[in-house]
Amino acid sequence: MTSSAFTESSLTGIPVKRGKVRDVYDFGDRLLFVATDRISAFDWILAPGIPDKGRVLTQISRFWFERFTTISNHLLSMDPADLPLPADTDLEALRGRCMVVRKTEVVPFECVVRGYLSGSGWKDYQATGAVCGIDLPAGLKQSDQLPEPLFTPATKAESGHDENVSFEVMSQAIGQELADSLREKSVQIYQQGSEYARERGIILADTKFEFGLLDGTPILIDEVLTPDSSRFWPAETYQPGGAQPSLDKQFVRDWLETTDWDKNSTPPVLPDQIVEKTREKYFEAYKMLTGEECTW
Repeated sequence: MTSSAFTESSLTGIPVKRGKVRDVYDFGDRLLFVATDRISAFDWILAPGIPDKGRVLTQISRFWFERFTTISNHLLSMDPADLPLPADTDLEALRGRCMVVRKTEVVPFECVVRGYLSGSGWKDYQATGAVCGIDLPAGLKQSDQLPEPLFTPATKAESGHDENVSFEVMSQAIGQELADSLREKSVQIYQQGSEYARERGIILADTKFEFGLLDGTPILIDEVLTPDSSRFWPAETYQPGGAQPSLDKQFVRDWLETTDWDKNSTPPVLPDQIVEKTREKYFEAYKMLTGEECTW
């Protein structure tokens, strides 16, 4: 292993909220997003972390934020030193894994877009012939491309599992106009990202976006089209009719499924070879999407 995992940041005296992966520090009108190397699966944070994973997530998000010019986003700077950091801050530990962002009113729904039949969507289709209540043609196979991308929102959970809900539930909660706008923007961004990724040899099977309101206008926040928030499949090996090789954390989920873990107790420690292979997959996704080598 080339480096150890960075699993928790610390900024003396700055209010912080810790998610499954990110530590978010509140500087008043701005936030500092620190992507750690924590990795989660089945609503559990696993041990150990994946070295440099947070840097990959941050730099892929930066790449997409800069690419998507038709919608505003929360990114202000990639340099944490743009904020009044405590004097004892370890800047080297934060290098490459930070975003200084605008503070917004977070929309309390994950905006999920599915372009292929996989994951919970495949299980739903097998049981009901629909995905999240949206009827689909009969006879589709696992990993088939859908006739058109589906927008299937989910509630945002601070901890625990996000829950799929109908578009109507989302509309009632945040208003029809905003819900319609977020659906349109989410599908548009997915399609743009999917077209680009396919040119780079990656199938973007599905993903989730988050939005925040800034002066009443929705902007893109959090992470965008990363191996944590999306299913990335190598296009050269794509073959519908079963599960696909992945360039995301599905690899970790698949390993966990081979153990006797009941998903209700402390998860098993990830073996060194699973940690290293996962790191390689994240690095490969970064290189394929950006054309750049990871230099960390």
